[in-house]
Amino acid sequence: MPFARRPLSPVRRRAAQALAVTGAAALLLTGCGSSGSSSGSSTAASPAADAAGGGDGGGKRTVKDATGKAVEVPAEPKRILTLTQEDLDAVLALGVKPVGITNGQGLAEPPAYLKDKVQGVPVVGNLLQPVMDKVIAAKPDLILAGDMQDEQVLKQLREITPATLVTMAPTDDWKLAFRGIGNAVNKLDQANRVIGDYEAKAAKAGGELAGNKGAAVSIVRWNPTGPSWMEKKQFASGVALDMGLTRPAAQDKDGNAHSPALSLEKLGEIDGDWLFLSTLTDDGKAALKEVQSKPAYKELGAVKNNHTVTVDGSVWSTRGGPLAADVVIGDIVKALGAN
Repeated sequence: MPFARRPLSPVRRRAAQALAVTGAAALLLTGCGSSGSSSGSSTAASPAADAAGGGDGGGKRTVKDATGKAVEVPAEPKRILTLTQEDLDAVLALGVKPVGITNGQGLAEPPAYLKDKVQGVPVVGNLLQPVMDKVIAAKPDLILAGDMQDEQVLKQLREITPATLVTMAPTDDWKLAFRGIGNAVNKLDQANRVIGDYEAKAAKAGGELAGNKGAAVSIVRWNPTGPSWMEKKQFASGVALDMGLTRPAAQDKDGNAHSPALSLEKLGEIDGDWLFLSTLTDDGKAALKEVQSKPAYKELGAVKNNHTVTVDGSVWSTRGGPLAADVVIGDIVKALGAN
């Protein structure tokens, strides 16, 4: 089965706290050759940041990755390889087509929402599980390694390409991670514009939901062992909040992880004005189909009101990026805007 990951479980989230202290903010500290400017709500790029590194003034820049490690990268990378769909989403949103990618979360192929944009791009492995021979064949000059924590794998990657960056800590906000990736590929100004455009679009779309403005949306991933709701800072939840929507009282919790799988007795926690349901595996789909015939599910208010929406788990259950955020906005508008 392909490797599945974010959002973090509560246990894994606590284990990641040390790494999260540095986070993607460190990736915004750059050496010579940085764009060195920002717009919108960026808080990290500054003249002080420009002085932080030691690029050679030519074809190299020095950046700090999400672990705080200083890494020399090409000033204008030409052959970027991505190891997560968040990295892939980010570079595509910046107009860069990578030379190698990995499969999507829980998938044996690239995520469907990006598939048309990566036709012909070699797949070098599953999510955060690169096949080294395939990485070598892609000849990358920059590897974006997501939240890779396997030091042995990182060592192998750095032997192939020293410019290998951990681009996000496990609990990083997607916007911060995206800005860090934008800076790593020397497109921070463009990344800031993308975020500004996204925020304007989210606010506008949310303001046009008529009777559903401010509705409480439940965001749930159905696992083989039961449903888990997403915390407020999880990717899709953050998009909903940027649209002016709210979360049900039971789900009104800070963090970007998900709850433990719920039993039928606690199924009420997933109720809301609207219920967005996703799965990542065939077993999860089967478990969801089975529970939909049970009284506990049928008694949910969202189910009674026909306010349940099935969405793509590889978009809604991951950390995401600007292109995934656009999909989430579209899904919400399609459901809530028509009611």
